[in-house]
Amino acid sequence: MRRWPKGYVGHNHETIGSDILSVLESLRVPEQVLGMEMSERLRQLNSRGWYPIAMFLELLEAMDASVGRFGMIKIGRTLFKLSHEARVKEFARSARDLVFAMNDLYLRSNRGDRIGGWKVLSFEPGFAELEKTTPHNCAMEEGILTAALAAVGVRAYIEQRTCFRDGHDACRFAITSSNLGPRWG
Repeated sequence: MRRWPKGYVGHNHETIGSDILSVLESLRVPEQVLGMEMSERLRQLNSRGWYPIAMFLELLEAMDASVGRFGMIKIGRTLFKLSHEARVKEFARSARDLVFAMNDLYLRSNRGDRIGGWKVLSFEPGFAELEKTTPHNCAMEEGILTAALAAVGVRAYIEQRTCFRDGHDACRFAITSSNLGPRWG
């Protein structure tokens, strides 16, 4: 039986095609990692179409086994660029704007009932802590956070403090930055 974070049921959970395509886009030669058949199947996806989350989660598990943590971070950065960067640049001017918008960003590319999300637990000068109850790969989510913060001009260290896969109720990410000015918020 697969373990899920607290509150996640995932009834009718779907994700936007651009999220799935981030896997393809993050690889130099996707056929070597994914194989010809899977690479071609992914190329048939519509970036604006909606697909069952299981398709994406299974792909992420296979990718994690193949490319490891740093490859997953790269996938997260690519996902942010494809699915969220343009939107973030429209409204976010600081880390504060971004951190408090993480759940809305998630819900722009995921839909369904009881699909988890992001919650800000703490936000203070140079530090923020977020709780994640999505079923997605945590290293990928770290890549999303890193790219999102960079989009608002903030360099930060991100540490995952807990993970639901290790038996905790949810994942927690701590964000630390030496940027205490307007870019932080």
